[in-house]
Amino acid sequence: METDGHKVVKDIIYGPGKKKYRFCKNLAKHRILGLPSEIISKGKHFILIRNPVHILPSFDKVIPLSFLDVGLADLVSIYSDLCQLGTPPPVIDADDLQRNPEATLRGLCHDLDIPFQASMLKWEAGPIPEDGVWASWWYKTVHESTGFSSPRKYPRTFNMRHYDLLEHCLPLYNTLRRHVKGKSSLLASPLAPPSLPVPENAKIFAWVGDEILPREMAKVSVFDSVVQGGDSVWEGLRIYKGKVFKLEEHLDRLFDSAKALAFNNVPTREEVKAAIFKTLITNGMFDKTHIRLSLTRGKKVTSGMSPAFNRSGCTLIVLAEWKPPVNDSDSGIVLMTATTRRNSPTNLDSKIHHNNLLNNILAKVESNNAKADDAIMLDKDGFVSETNATNLFMVKNGVVLTPHADYCLPGITRATVMELVVKENFILEERNISLSEFHTADEVWTTGTIGELSPVVKIDGRVIGEGEVGPVTRKLQSAYKKLADDSGVPIPTYQKL
Repeated sequence: METDGHKVVKDIIYGPGKKKYRFCKNLAKHRILGLPSEIISKGKHFILIRNPVHILPSFDKVIPLSFLDVGLADLVSIYSDLCQLGTPPPVIDADDLQRNPEATLRGLCHDLDIPFQASMLKWEAGPIPEDGVWASWWYKTVHESTGFSSPRKYPRTFNMRHYDLLEHCLPLYNTLRRHVKGKSSLLASPLAPPSLPVPENAKIFAWVGDEILPREMAKVSVFDSVVQGGDSVWEGLRIYKGKVFKLEEHLDRLFDSAKALAFNNVPTREEVKAAIFKTLITNGMFDKTHIRLSLTRGKKVTSGMSPAFNRSGCTLIVLAEWKPPVNDSDSGIVLMTATTRRNSPTNLDSKIHHNNLLNNILAKVESNNAKADDAIMLDKDGFVSETNATNLFMVKNGVVLTPHADYCLPGITRATVMELVVKENFILEERNISLSEFHTADEVWTTGTIGELSPVVKIDGRVIGEGEVGPVTRKLQSAYKKLADDSGVPIPTYQKL
Protein backbone atom coordinates (compact mmCIF):
# COMPACT_ATOMS: atom_id res chain seq x y z
CA MET A 1 0.00 0.00 0.00
CA GLU A 2 1.45 3.36 -1.01
CA THR A 3 1.89 5.69 1.98
CA ASP A 4 3.52 8.65 0.20
CA GLY A 5 0.69 11.11 -0.40
CA HIS A 6 2.38 12.86 -3.31
CA LYS A 7 2.90 9.53 -5.09
CA VAL A 8 -0.76 8.70 -4.53
CA VAL A 9 -1.74 11.92 -6.26
CA LYS A 10 0.65 11.34 -9.16
CA ASP A 11 0.30 7.59 -9.71
CA ILE A 12 -3.29 6.86 -8.66
CA ILE A 13 -5.43 9.96 -8.89
CA TYR A 14 -3.71 11.23 -12.06
CA GLY A 15 -2.43 7.80 -13.14
CA PRO A 16 -3.43 5.94 -16.31
CA GLY A 17 -6.60 3.90 -16.57
CA LYS A 18 -10.30 4.33 -17.22
CA LYS A 19 -11.75 3.73 -13.75
CA LYS A 20 -14.49 6.24 -13.08
CA TYR A 21 -14.09 6.13 -9.30
CA ARG A 22 -10.78 6.12 -7.47
CA PHE A 23 -10.81 5.95 -3.69
CA CYS A 24 -8.04 7.40 -1.55
CA LYS A 25 -8.07 7.29 2.23
CA ASN A 26 -6.28 10.08 4.05
CA LEU A 27 -5.78 10.29 7.81
CA ALA A 28 -6.47 13.85 8.89
CA LYS A 29 -3.25 14.17 10.86
CA HIS A 30 -1.30 13.10 7.75
CA ARG A 31 -2.96 15.80 5.68
CA ILE A 32 -1.00 16.69 2.56
CA LEU A 33 -0.59 20.41 2.26
CA GLY A 34 -0.28 22.13 -1.10
CA LEU A 35 -2.44 19.71 -3.08
CA PRO A 36 -3.54 20.99 -6.49
CA SER A 37 -6.74 23.02 -6.10
CA GLU A 38 -8.37 20.89 -8.79
CA ILE A 39 -8.27 17.85 -6.51
CA ILE A 40 -9.81 19.76 -3.66
CA SER A 41 -12.53 21.46 -5.71
CA LYS A 42 -13.45 18.61 -8.07
CA GLY A 43 -12.93 15.61 -5.81
CA LYS A 44 -15.80 13.99 -3.96
CA HIS A 45 -14.89 14.21 -0.31
CA PHE A 46 -16.45 12.78 2.82
CA ILE A 47 -15.34 12.70 6.43
CA LEU A 48 -15.55 9.69 8.75
CA ILE A 49 -15.62 10.45 12.46
CA ARG A 50 -15.51 8.30 15.57
CA ASN A 51 -16.53 9.17 19.08
CA PRO A 52 -13.35 9.81 21.10
CA VAL A 53 -15.01 8.10 24.07
CA HIS A 54 -14.63 4.85 22.11
CA ILE A 55 -11.30 5.37 20.39
CA LEU A 56 -9.06 6.91 23.05
CA PRO A 57 -8.54 3.59 24.87
CA SER A 58 -7.49 1.88 21.60
CA PHE A 59 -4.96 4.64 20.86
CA ASP A 60 -3.36 4.06 24.22
CA LYS A 61 -2.54 0.46 23.28
CA VAL A 62 -0.33 1.58 20.39
CA ILE A 63 1.10 5.04 20.99
CA PRO A 64 1.16 7.58 23.83
CA LEU A 65 -2.04 9.58 23.71
CA SER A 66 -1.92 13.14 22.38
CA PHE A 67 -4.46 15.65 21.10
CA LEU A 68 -2.77 15.83 17.69
CA ASP A 69 -2.82 12.07 17.19
CA VAL A 70 -6.58 11.93 17.61
CA GLY A 71 -6.79 14.15 14.51
CA LEU A 72 -10.13 15.83 15.24
CA ALA A 73 -8.66 19.34 15.02
CA ASP A 74 -7.37 18.53 11.53
CA LEU A 75 -10.76 17.09 10.53
CA VAL A 76 -12.54 20.26 11.60
CA SER A 77 -9.98 22.29 9.66
CA ILE A 78 -10.52 20.17 6.55
CA TYR A 79 -14.29 20.46 6.86
CA SER A 80 -14.02 24.23 7.20
CA ASP A 81 -11.71 24.53 4.17
CA LEU A 82 -14.08 22.50 1.99
CA CYS A 83 -17.06 24.57 3.15
CA GLN A 84 -15.24 27.76 2.18
CA LEU A 85 -14.73 26.28 -1.29
CA GLY A 86 -18.49 25.76 -1.51
CA THR A 87 -18.30 21.97 -1.28
CA PRO A 88 -19.21 20.95 2.30
CA PRO A 89 -18.43 17.24 2.56
CA PRO A 90 -20.87 14.64 3.92
CA VAL A 91 -19.95 13.51 7.43
CA ILE A 92 -20.66 9.99 8.62
CA ASP A 93 -20.16 8.61 12.09
CA ALA A 94 -18.61 5.18 12.57
CA ASP A 95 -21.25 4.43 15.21
CA ASP A 96 -24.04 5.03 12.68
CA LEU A 97 -22.18 2.98 10.10
CA GLN A 98 -22.02 0.06 12.50
CA ARG A 99 -25.63 0.33 13.65
CA ASN A 100 -27.14 0.61 10.19
CA PRO A 101 -24.44 0.10 7.54
CA GLU A 102 -26.69 -0.16 4.48
CA ALA A 103 -28.72 2.98 5.22
CA THR A 104 -25.58 4.93 6.10
CA LEU A 105 -23.73 3.87 2.95
CA ARG A 106 -26.75 4.45 0.73
CA GLY A 107 -27.05 7.94 2.14
CA LEU A 108 -23.35 8.58 1.60
CA CYS A 109 -23.49 7.33 -1.99
CA HIS A 110 -26.46 9.57 -2.64
CA ASP A 111 -24.59 12.59 -1.25
CA LEU A 112 -21.53 11.76 -3.36
CA ASP A 113 -23.62 10.99 -6.45
CA ILE A 114 -22.12 7.54 -6.90
CA PRO A 115 -24.02 4.24 -7.23
CA PHE A 116 -24.52 2.09 -4.14
CA GLN A 117 -23.40 -1.53 -4.53
CA ALA A 118 -24.34 -4.39 -2.23
CA SER A 119 -20.70 -5.48 -2.31
CA MET A 120 -19.91 -2.45 -0.13
CA LEU A 121 -21.43 -4.32 2.81
CA LYS A 122 -19.03 -7.27 2.71
CA TRP A 123 -15.42 -8.11 2.04
CA GLU A 124 -12.98 -10.99 2.13
CA ALA A 125 -11.27 -11.85 5.38
CA GLY A 126 -7.89 -10.22 5.78
CA PRO A 127 -5.16 -9.42 6.00
CA ILE A 128 -4.83 -7.78 2.59
CA PRO A 129 -2.01 -5.62 1.17
CA GLU A 130 -4.14 -2.47 1.37
CA ASP A 131 -4.44 -2.75 5.14
CA GLY A 132 -1.41 -0.53 5.70
CA VAL A 133 1.45 -0.59 8.16
CA TRP A 134 -0.74 -0.12 11.23
CA ALA A 135 -3.09 -2.99 10.48
CA SER A 136 -1.45 -5.50 12.79
CA TRP A 137 -2.23 -3.24 15.74
CA TRP A 138 -5.52 -1.65 14.78
CA TYR A 139 -7.30 -4.43 12.93
CA LYS A 140 -6.58 -7.75 14.59
CA THR A 141 -10.27 -8.58 14.96
CA VAL A 142 -11.24 -7.01 11.64
CA HIS A 143 -8.99 -9.47 9.79
CA GLU A 144 -11.41 -12.18 10.83
CA SER A 145 -14.51 -10.29 9.67
CA THR A 146 -16.29 -10.39 6.33
CA GLY A 147 -18.87 -7.67 7.02
CA PHE A 148 -20.14 -5.16 9.53
CA SER A 149 -20.76 -6.59 12.98
CA SER A 150 -23.46 -5.43 15.36
CA PRO A 151 -22.33 -2.77 17.84
CA ARG A 152 -21.75 -3.56 21.47
CA LYS A 153 -24.90 -3.33 23.55
CA TYR A 154 -22.95 -1.65 26.35
CA PRO A 155 -19.68 0.30 26.14
CA ARG A 156 -16.41 -0.55 27.81
CA THR A 157 -15.62 1.23 31.05
CA PHE A 158 -13.79 4.43 30.21
CA ASN A 159 -10.29 4.85 31.59
CA MET A 160 -10.38 8.07 33.60
CA ARG A 161 -6.71 8.71 32.79
CA HIS A 162 -7.99 9.95 29.42
CA TYR A 163 -10.71 12.23 30.85
CA ASP A 164 -8.82 15.53 30.38
CA LEU A 165 -7.92 14.67 26.78
CA LEU A 166 -11.53 13.66 26.13
CA GLU A 167 -12.70 17.09 27.28
CA HIS A 168 -10.42 18.65 24.64
CA CYS A 169 -11.50 16.32 21.85
CA LEU A 170 -15.25 15.94 22.42
CA PRO A 171 -16.27 19.51 21.40
CA LEU A 172 -14.56 19.02 18.04
CA TYR A 173 -16.26 15.67 17.53
CA ASN A 174 -19.61 17.24 18.39
CA THR A 175 -18.94 20.07 15.93
CA LEU A 176 -18.64 17.53 13.11
CA ARG A 177 -21.37 15.31 14.51
CA ARG A 178 -23.89 18.12 14.05
CA HIS A 179 -23.39 17.81 10.29
CA VAL A 180 -24.19 14.09 10.17
CA LYS A 181 -27.43 13.38 8.32
CA GLY A 182 -29.91 10.86 9.66
CA LYS A 183 -28.17 10.20 12.94
CA SER A 184 -29.04 6.90 14.55
CA SER A 185 -28.60 6.28 18.24
CA LEU A 186 -30.38 4.64 21.14
CA LEU A 187 -32.35 7.78 22.01
CA ALA A 188 -32.38 9.52 18.62
CA SER A 189 -35.65 11.12 17.62
CA PRO A 190 -37.43 9.40 14.72
CA LEU A 191 -38.74 12.81 13.65
CA ALA A 192 -37.26 14.88 10.86
CA PRO A 193 -35.42 18.03 11.99
CA PRO A 194 -38.11 20.69 12.48
CA SER A 195 -38.11 23.96 10.60
CA LEU A 196 -37.70 27.12 12.67
CA PRO A 197 -40.51 29.70 12.84
CA VAL A 198 -37.87 32.32 12.00
CA PRO A 199 -35.06 30.73 9.91
CA GLU A 200 -32.62 33.52 10.85
CA ASN A 201 -32.57 32.13 14.40
CA ALA A 202 -30.63 29.08 13.20
CA LYS A 203 -27.44 31.09 13.63
CA ILE A 204 -27.56 33.17 16.77
CA PHE A 205 -25.47 33.66 19.91
CA ALA A 206 -26.72 33.20 23.46
CA TRP A 207 -25.21 34.13 26.81
CA VAL A 208 -24.78 31.22 29.24
CA GLY A 209 -23.02 31.69 32.56
CA ASP A 210 -20.26 34.13 31.72
CA GLU A 211 -19.77 33.69 27.98
CA ILE A 212 -21.43 34.08 24.60
CA LEU A 213 -21.86 30.84 22.64
CA PRO A 214 -23.30 29.79 19.25
CA ARG A 215 -26.81 28.36 19.38
CA GLU A 216 -25.85 24.68 19.27
CA MET A 217 -23.17 25.12 21.94
CA ALA A 218 -25.31 27.18 24.32
CA LYS A 219 -26.15 24.63 27.01
CA VAL A 220 -26.35 24.41 30.79
CA SER A 221 -24.92 21.68 32.98
CA VAL A 222 -27.04 18.63 33.84
CA PHE A 223 -26.27 19.66 37.43
CA ASP A 224 -27.88 23.08 37.00
CA SER A 225 -30.87 23.77 39.22
CA VAL A 226 -33.09 24.60 36.26
CA VAL A 227 -32.57 21.00 35.06
CA GLN A 228 -32.79 19.46 38.52
CA GLY A 229 -36.04 21.12 39.56
CA GLY A 230 -37.05 24.08 37.40
CA ASP A 231 -35.36 26.20 40.07
CA SER A 232 -34.95 29.44 38.16
CA VAL A 233 -36.54 32.84 37.57
CA TRP A 234 -37.04 34.57 34.25
CA GLU A 235 -38.19 37.64 32.35
CA GLY A 236 -39.29 38.35 28.79
CA LEU A 237 -37.89 41.51 27.18
CA ARG A 238 -38.65 43.23 23.90
CA ILE A 239 -36.36 45.35 21.75
CA TYR A 240 -37.78 48.27 19.80
CA LYS A 241 -35.68 50.52 17.56
CA GLY A 242 -32.41 50.20 19.48
CA LYS A 243 -33.93 50.25 22.99
CA VAL A 244 -34.89 47.63 25.58
CA PHE A 245 -38.47 48.35 26.60
CA LYS A 246 -39.20 48.46 30.36
CA LEU A 247 -35.76 47.03 31.16
CA GLU A 248 -35.56 48.46 34.68
CA GLU A 249 -39.02 47.17 35.60
CA HIS A 250 -38.16 43.68 34.35
CA LEU A 251 -34.89 43.65 36.27
CA ASP A 252 -36.70 44.78 39.43
CA ARG A 253 -38.99 41.77 39.14
CA LEU A 254 -36.13 39.41 38.29
CA PHE A 255 -34.21 40.37 41.42
CA ASP A 256 -37.36 40.34 43.56
CA SER A 257 -38.13 36.80 42.36
CA ALA A 258 -34.55 35.67 43.05
CA LYS A 259 -34.76 37.15 46.56
CA ALA A 260 -38.13 35.49 47.21
CA LEU A 261 -36.56 32.14 46.31
CA ALA A 262 -33.49 32.88 48.49
CA PHE A 263 -30.93 32.75 45.68
CA ASN A 264 -27.33 33.40 46.76
CA ASN A 265 -24.40 34.89 44.84
CA VAL A 266 -26.70 36.69 42.42
CA PRO A 267 -24.98 38.76 39.68
CA THR A 268 -25.26 42.50 40.00
CA ARG A 269 -27.74 44.59 38.06
CA GLU A 270 -24.94 46.05 35.95
CA GLU A 271 -23.56 42.59 35.20
CA VAL A 272 -26.97 41.44 33.96
CA LYS A 273 -27.34 44.55 31.84
CA ALA A 274 -23.86 44.06 30.36
CA ALA A 275 -24.70 40.46 29.41
CA ILE A 276 -27.94 41.62 27.74
CA PHE A 277 -26.24 44.36 25.75
CA LYS A 278 -23.28 42.16 24.72
CA THR A 279 -25.65 39.47 23.48
CA LEU A 280 -27.74 41.92 21.47
CA ILE A 281 -24.73 43.67 19.96
CA THR A 282 -23.00 40.39 19.06
CA ASN A 283 -26.16 39.26 17.24
CA GLY A 284 -26.79 42.65 15.66
CA MET A 285 -30.27 42.63 17.18
CA PHE A 286 -31.63 46.15 17.65
CA ASP A 287 -35.30 45.73 16.71
CA LYS A 288 -38.03 43.07 16.39
CA THR A 289 -36.24 40.99 19.00
CA HIS A 290 -37.40 39.10 22.07
CA ILE A 291 -35.16 38.09 24.97
CA ARG A 292 -35.79 35.19 27.33
CA LEU A 293 -33.72 36.25 30.35
CA SER A 294 -33.23 33.47 32.92
CA LEU A 295 -31.39 33.32 36.22
CA THR A 296 -31.05 29.85 37.72
CA ARG A 297 -29.98 29.03 41.25
CA GLY A 298 -26.86 27.66 39.59
CA LYS A 299 -24.94 24.43 39.30
CA LYS A 300 -25.08 21.87 42.09
CA VAL A 301 -22.13 19.87 43.38
CA THR A 302 -24.31 16.74 43.24
CA SER A 303 -27.84 16.00 42.07
CA GLY A 304 -30.58 16.71 44.56
CA MET A 305 -33.24 19.18 45.62
CA SER A 306 -31.45 21.04 48.40
CA PRO A 307 -30.15 24.58 47.69
CA ALA A 308 -27.30 23.63 50.02
CA PHE A 309 -25.81 21.81 47.02
CA ASN A 310 -25.58 25.11 45.11
CA ARG A 311 -22.10 26.47 45.81
CA SER A 312 -21.04 28.06 42.52
CA GLY A 313 -23.39 31.02 42.23
CA CYS A 314 -26.26 31.62 39.83
CA THR A 315 -26.31 30.85 36.10
CA LEU A 316 -27.37 33.74 33.87
CA ILE A 317 -28.91 32.96 30.46
CA VAL A 318 -29.66 35.59 27.82
CA LEU A 319 -31.50 34.07 24.85
CA ALA A 320 -32.20 36.69 22.19
CA GLU A 321 -34.19 35.73 19.08
CA TRP A 322 -35.64 37.46 16.07
CA LYS A 323 -39.30 37.21 16.97
CA PRO A 324 -42.30 39.24 15.81
CA PRO A 325 -45.32 39.42 18.15
CA VAL A 326 -46.68 35.89 18.42
CA ASN A 327 -50.40 36.70 18.29
CA ASP A 328 -52.49 38.26 15.53
CA SER A 329 -53.12 41.89 16.51
CA ASP A 330 -55.51 42.40 13.58
CA SER A 331 -57.64 39.28 13.17
CA GLY A 332 -57.62 38.29 16.84
CA ILE A 333 -57.17 35.04 18.74
CA VAL A 334 -59.43 32.31 20.15
CA LEU A 335 -59.42 31.22 23.80
CA MET A 336 -60.91 28.28 25.69
CA THR A 337 -61.28 27.72 29.42
CA ALA A 338 -59.01 25.10 30.95
CA THR A 339 -60.00 22.69 33.70
CA THR A 340 -56.56 23.28 35.23
CA ARG A 341 -56.87 25.96 37.93
CA ARG A 342 -54.30 28.67 38.52
CA ASN A 343 -51.95 28.13 41.46
CA SER A 344 -53.03 29.63 44.75
CA PRO A 345 -50.52 31.80 46.67
CA THR A 346 -50.92 29.27 49.49
CA ASN A 347 -49.19 26.72 47.23
CA LEU A 348 -46.86 28.62 44.92
CA ASP A 349 -47.14 32.39 44.60
CA SER A 350 -47.44 33.44 40.97
CA LYS A 351 -45.89 36.78 41.84
CA ILE A 352 -42.60 34.91 41.87
CA HIS A 353 -41.76 34.78 38.17
CA HIS A 354 -40.31 31.26 38.30
CA ASN A 355 -39.48 28.72 35.61
CA ASN A 356 -41.55 25.93 37.14
CA LEU A 357 -44.37 26.37 34.64
CA LEU A 358 -46.12 22.99 34.77
CA ASN A 359 -49.33 24.60 36.02
CA ASN A 360 -49.38 26.81 32.90
CA ILE A 361 -48.20 24.05 30.58
CA LEU A 362 -51.03 21.71 31.59
CA ALA A 363 -53.51 24.44 30.67
CA LYS A 364 -51.67 25.03 27.38
CA VAL A 365 -51.94 21.30 26.60
CA GLU A 366 -55.70 21.66 26.93
CA SER A 367 -55.81 24.64 24.56
CA ASN A 368 -53.59 22.85 22.03
CA ASN A 369 -55.93 19.86 22.10
CA ALA A 370 -58.90 22.19 21.60
CA LYS A 371 -57.06 23.94 18.77
CA ALA A 372 -57.39 27.28 20.58
CA ASP A 373 -54.63 29.86 20.76
CA ASP A 374 -54.45 29.89 24.57
CA ALA A 375 -56.33 28.79 27.69
CA ILE A 376 -58.13 30.88 30.29
CA MET A 377 -57.28 29.76 33.82
CA LEU A 378 -59.69 30.24 36.72
CA ASP A 379 -58.80 30.64 40.40
CA LYS A 380 -60.03 28.29 43.12
CA ASP A 381 -63.31 30.23 43.43
CA GLY A 382 -64.06 30.11 39.70
CA PHE A 383 -63.16 33.70 38.88
CA VAL A 384 -61.01 34.41 35.82
CA SER A 385 -57.32 34.76 36.72
CA GLU A 386 -55.34 34.96 33.45
CA THR A 387 -54.44 32.81 30.47
CA ASN A 388 -51.67 30.24 30.58
CA ALA A 389 -49.25 32.93 29.33
CA THR A 390 -50.84 36.39 29.52
CA ASN A 391 -53.01 38.74 31.54
CA LEU A 392 -56.60 39.51 30.51
CA PHE A 393 -58.66 42.64 29.98
CA MET A 394 -62.29 43.13 28.89
CA VAL A 395 -64.56 46.03 28.00
CA LYS A 396 -68.25 46.29 28.92
CA ASN A 397 -70.30 49.40 28.21
CA GLY A 398 -67.17 51.50 27.80
CA VAL A 399 -65.58 50.37 31.10
CA VAL A 400 -62.25 48.51 31.02
CA LEU A 401 -61.96 45.67 33.55
CA THR A 402 -59.11 43.35 34.53
CA PRO A 403 -58.98 40.60 37.20
CA HIS A 404 -57.26 41.13 40.51
CA ALA A 405 -53.69 39.83 40.50
CA ASP A 406 -54.30 37.57 43.51
CA TYR A 407 -53.60 34.35 41.62
CA CYS A 408 -51.86 35.63 38.52
CA LEU A 409 -48.59 37.34 37.76
CA PRO A 410 -49.10 41.13 37.81
CA GLY A 411 -47.47 41.57 34.43
CA ILE A 412 -45.37 44.54 33.42
CA THR A 413 -47.31 44.86 30.15
CA ARG A 414 -50.50 44.63 32.22
CA ALA A 415 -49.36 47.53 34.43
CA THR A 416 -48.36 49.54 31.35
CA VAL A 417 -51.75 49.02 29.72
CA MET A 418 -53.55 49.93 32.95
CA GLU A 419 -51.66 53.26 32.92
CA LEU A 420 -52.59 53.79 29.27
CA VAL A 421 -56.24 53.06 29.99
CA VAL A 422 -56.31 55.91 32.51
CA LYS A 423 -54.22 58.17 30.26
CA GLU A 424 -56.68 57.63 27.38
CA ASN A 425 -59.55 58.64 29.71
CA PHE A 426 -61.23 55.25 29.99
CA ILE A 427 -62.73 54.03 33.26
CA LEU A 428 -60.63 51.20 34.78
CA GLU A 429 -61.88 48.61 37.27
CA GLU A 430 -59.77 45.89 38.87
CA ARG A 431 -62.00 43.27 40.48
CA ASN A 432 -63.09 39.65 40.51
CA ILE A 433 -64.58 38.83 37.11
CA SER A 434 -66.62 35.72 36.34
CA LEU A 435 -66.21 33.67 33.18
CA SER A 436 -69.69 34.57 31.95
CA GLU A 437 -68.72 38.25 32.08
CA PHE A 438 -65.91 37.53 29.66
CA HIS A 439 -68.26 35.51 27.46
CA THR A 440 -70.58 38.52 27.15
CA ALA A 441 -67.93 41.26 26.97
CA ASP A 442 -67.90 43.87 24.20
CA GLU A 443 -64.11 43.51 23.77
CA VAL A 444 -61.39 41.27 25.22
CA TRP A 445 -57.64 41.33 24.84
CA THR A 446 -54.59 39.72 26.39
CA THR A 447 -51.36 41.47 27.39
CA GLY A 448 -47.81 40.17 27.51
CA THR A 449 -44.32 41.15 26.46
CA ILE A 450 -44.16 38.70 23.60
CA GLY A 451 -47.65 39.39 22.20
CA GLU A 452 -48.21 42.99 23.32
CA LEU A 453 -52.01 43.60 23.11
CA SER A 454 -53.71 40.67 21.36
CA PRO A 455 -57.45 41.03 20.66
CA VAL A 456 -59.67 38.05 21.50
CA VAL A 457 -62.55 37.33 19.12
CA LYS A 458 -63.94 34.11 20.60
CA ILE A 459 -64.01 32.38 24.01
CA ASP A 460 -65.39 28.86 24.48
CA GLY A 461 -67.31 29.17 21.21
CA ARG A 462 -68.87 32.54 22.12
CA VAL A 463 -68.14 35.38 19.72
CA ILE A 464 -66.83 38.43 21.57
CA GLY A 465 -68.61 41.63 20.58
CA GLU A 466 -68.82 41.78 16.79
CA GLY A 467 -66.11 39.16 16.38
CA GLU A 468 -63.50 41.72 15.39
CA VAL A 469 -61.00 44.07 16.99
CA GLY A 470 -62.92 46.70 18.97
CA PRO A 471 -62.33 50.47 19.13
CA VAL A 472 -60.94 50.50 22.68
CA THR A 473 -58.49 47.76 21.79
CA ARG A 474 -57.39 49.65 18.67
CA LYS A 475 -56.81 52.85 20.58
CA LEU A 476 -54.77 51.16 23.30
CA GLN A 477 -52.74 49.19 20.74
CA SER A 478 -51.83 52.47 19.07
CA ALA A 479 -50.92 54.11 22.38
CA TYR A 480 -48.82 51.10 23.39
CA LYS A 481 -46.94 51.07 20.08
CA LYS A 482 -46.09 54.76 20.42
CA LEU A 483 -44.86 54.27 23.98
CA ALA A 484 -42.75 51.27 22.99
CA ASP A 485 -41.19 53.14 20.06
CA ASP A 486 -40.46 56.26 22.08
CA SER A 487 -39.15 54.85 25.37
CA GLY A 488 -36.73 52.24 26.68
CA VAL A 489 -33.09 51.86 27.68
CA PRO A 490 -30.76 52.50 24.69
CA ILE A 491 -28.46 49.71 23.55
CA PRO A 492 -24.84 50.95 23.55
CA THR A 493 -23.28 51.36 20.07
CA TYR A 494 -26.70 51.40 18.35
CA GLN A 495 -26.95 54.15 15.77
CA LYS A 496 -30.31 54.99 14.23
CA LEU A 497 -30.16 54.82 10.45
